[in-house]
Amino acid sequence: MAILFKIEQRDPVIYRQQTRKSTVLVLVLFAVLAMLMSSLLVALLGQPDGSNFRCNLTGVLLGLALTVVIVRFGLWQRAVMEPAVYGWRLKRSLMRVTNVMHQVKAGVASNNPAAMQLLRFYHLGLLEMHRLDGNSSALEDLVAEREQLLQALQQQGLETECYALHSEWLEAVKAVRV
Repeated sequence: MAILFKIEQRDPVIYRQQTRKSTVLVLVLFAVLAMLMSSLLVALLGQPDGSNFRCNLTGVLLGLALTVVIVRFGLWQRAVMEPAVYGWRLKRSLMRVTNVMHQVKAGVASNNPAAMQLLRFYHLGLLEMHRLDGNSSALEDLVAEREQLLQALQQQGLETECYALHSEWLEAVKAVRV
């Protein structure tokens, strides 16, 4: 089975500290690049007695584009960005399930094992995301649904610790006609 993502148990306090650090790094990088590009464009193309709004705006947009490129191709693989990348990948994996949720629910209603395991991954992923974000009130929202699904998985003898998102589950669920 091809694993698209695996949920890891992380310390929420350390996770939030690390993601704040990487956020500050990206914001500082953007601010420096935007000011640098704006200043450079004003110096090269600006009017000494006119408005340089277009040069400044273009500099900010160029700074934003450079920041995106540097973060994605330079910092993305670095240790400083790893917690933020993990959080982004977790949320992206949950979104993949959300995009086919109507098919997942239909599959669960018909006791489709792939749909049931996919929904279990979704529940565990939501729990982890809310725990990492410090959103304890959202943890209670799906208690009944989680427990009902857990019992159904156990009754069918299926794996209940679905901490990995398998591409086969998504493909099987996408094949379900609603």
